[in-house]
Amino acid sequence: MSSLMGEKLIQKQKISHDQLQKALDYQRLHGGRIGNSIVTLGFLTEDEVAEFFRAVPEIPDSLAKLDLTYSFIESLVVKHALNLRVFNFTDMCNSTKLPMFIVTEAIDILRQNYFLQVKSAGQFSKLSYTFNLTEAGIKKAKELLSVSRYTGPAPVSLRAYRNQVEAQTVKSVYVDEKNIKKAFSEIVISDDMVQKFGPAISSGKSIFLYGPPGNGKTTIAEIIGEVLPGTIRVPYAVQVEGEIITVFDRASHVRVDSDEPDDSTDQRWVKIKRPVIMTGGEMTLKGLDLDFNHIAKFYEAPLQMKANNGLFIVDDFGRQQVDSQTLLNRWIVPLERRTDFLTLHTGMKIEIPFDQLVIFSTNLEPKKLVDEAFLRRIRYKIKVGYPSLDEYKQIFQKVCESNGMIFDENVFKFLIDLYKEKRVNMCSCHCRDILDWMVNNAHYRDEKPKLTKETILASWESYFVEM
Repeated sequence: MSSLMGEKLIQKQKISHDQLQKALDYQRLHGGRIGNSIVTLGFLTEDEVAEFFRAVPEIPDSLAKLDLTYSFIESLVVKHALNLRVFNFTDMCNSTKLPMFIVTEAIDILRQNYFLQVKSAGQFSKLSYTFNLTEAGIKKAKELLSVSRYTGPAPVSLRAYRNQVEAQTVKSVYVDEKNIKKAFSEIVISDDMVQKFGPAISSGKSIFLYGPPGNGKTTIAEIIGEVLPGTIRVPYAVQVEGEIITVFDRASHVRVDSDEPDDSTDQRWVKIKRPVIMTGGEMTLKGLDLDFNHIAKFYEAPLQMKANNGLFIVDDFGRQQVDSQTLLNRWIVPLERRTDFLTLHTGMKIEIPFDQLVIFSTNLEPKKLVDEAFLRRIRYKIKVGYPSLDEYKQIFQKVCESNGMIFDENVFKFLIDLYKEKRVNMCSCHCRDILDWMVNNAHYRDEKPKLTKETILASWESYFVEM
């Protein structure tokens, strides 16, 4: 990755070959990222390096730069025409996300071949013309839909997708100590623990969270996702070997308004927050491969492809519907080489980038779950254990406050004595769950929830199972 970034900076005449070599030598001695080395040596400023990683896809000004065949473009326009029924040039541009020059050319040729006809013509400009399909055009559109029902925005090529993922790599993310502390200030967590997460997040490498259940591993993983700065661009779809793979997912990606005007960027790309994709016990091996719709005849990207340039959280690791070792074997190559291989329904394999911060979270014993070889590939292993008494008290007070309940020191001591008497470990989630019972019980009785020894005991007996 470092050399690729350096070569691109040289191509754009941002640095010289000599400067790149000095930066690589500095990186070998001091560690860190090549971008940091370039800034430290004064070859570029932080803003200049950051700008390099904010690559905005430019509008292609030729068919070659569009990287799609003309026959594919024509087919897509015909299918969109069937959906639009009556349309003008602008309507077709908005629907296909293709630039005006290629839409105009495609419509003109389709008219010459009698697939399209002018429905109405304005007096002043060709752009005011409206069109619809002829009988031959309708027949053509239906034939094309039988081959593939994809009628979304025009895709980008796999090559363009790889270049864009590389330009906005998660390894370029810079998270300082101030932002880390601010993000974790919403929960009760020790300073020592926060200090462990800072370097792990900034490294862009995988993290293994482990420890007993109910102590905030999932919450911590979600906070890490919120810490990731900046925005990226993902394509609506990618075309590879004549097949379409949809990537942008409204359920997984958070779209943001673009600062650039529409006429300055390639509209086939969507600006989003760095993605945070979470999967749990429902994950299967099938979910990590392309999902081919046999009726629509195009693919949906797997979870890790949707997570590129962002965060992929594997929650409740070890409880998936597939053997843990089999699942781990599936991850070894992507984690090591930052590339993944997917299989088309034809049997052909394609290579896609694997550029994401992966967090494995489990409450199972790590050494019983994974082998040393796999743990070695995950640089950061962080145990999230039981809270201390002081931490538990802080959490309890916060939950009381959020529920409008007055904290009582004597009642809290009564609760702690119950833990000691019953020999139960204090978990962070107990505060929420025990007080939730009180709130629900008070609402049922149409009373204001109160923190008393009686309500604590009733909640305890309802929550914990006595053997």
